[in-house]
Amino acid sequence: MAQPYSLIIHGGAGALEDLKYEAGESEFKESIAAILAAGRQRLAAGNAALDVVEYCVNLLEDNPLYNAGKGSVLNENGQVEMDAAIMNGRDLSAGAVACVKTIKNPISLARQVLEQGDHVMLASEGALAFAKFCEAATCPDEYFITEARVKQLAAAKAAGRMTLDHERVAPIQKLGTVGAVARDINGNLAAATSTGGLVNKRWGRIGDTPVIGAGVYADNETCGVSATGYGEQFLRTVLAKTVSDFVYFKGMDAAAAAQAGIDYLVKKVQGEGGVIVIDNAGRCSAAQSTSGLIHGWIELGGEAHCKLG
Repeated sequence: MAQPYSLIIHGGAGALEDLKYEAGESEFKESIAAILAAGRQRLAAGNAALDVVEYCVNLLEDNPLYNAGKGSVLNENGQVEMDAAIMNGRDLSAGAVACVKTIKNPISLARQVLEQGDHVMLASEGALAFAKFCEAATCPDEYFITEARVKQLAAAKAAGRMTLDHERVAPIQKLGTVGAVARDINGNLAAATSTGGLVNKRWGRIGDTPVIGAGVYADNETCGVSATGYGEQFLRTVLAKTVSDFVYFKGMDAAAAAQAGIDYLVKKVQGEGGVIVIDNAGRCSAAQSTSGLIHGWIELGGEAHCKLG
């Protein structure tokens, strides 16, 4: 018997107050609404949650508004290095790629790793060799680099620090790491996360996004989770799995588990970021320790909602 579908997506957590004074606010809302509508159409048609989260993250990666795929932030050498991961809650299969360049849609390469099945994560040159084997779509370096990201890197270097791409170091406030979680009409959960990482990060740095249990997690018995924020803090707290454990061991719903996870993040490492969650009953929720989290959701086939705070 078909069950109501649910979908939630995010485009990053951080200090987003300035967006209300910029033309960019409407761009983000329109983008989130369009992706939710596209995801709804596929879920309503009976597509698998795994396919839908990959599809939604593809759309986010293709939009230069976000720090993933086209428009990814730049590392200390002015280069794009991207991470992505995807997980199927039905059987805990997962795939991830780290430190990849030229790959148009890193989340789709992560999906290929999942489907191939021998490994969970491939990195750098090994991941690129696998991409050639899979005939993954590639683009020249220029495709990924935007003027806004170049200015942002210069501001971060001038400040002598690494930053989230939406911190108030640069005058241009763009949003970050993207993710999607879905529950399909068969009750299966899936989650996906993709990112360009931190502005001015060290060459070769890998954050939480491609690490199963840190930046992404999905289990039909508990929930699906996608995270965004300072990756090192999410790695230290294994946050996505921690949220799942609150459901498994404490019997929490999506809202309680998301908030408990963020409370734990702050308590243990003063962490900055957010999570989106769909639990095994299809309930959607989000929580963050930052002042904002751009996200949108459709709960149990209902109306679509978008929120920047």
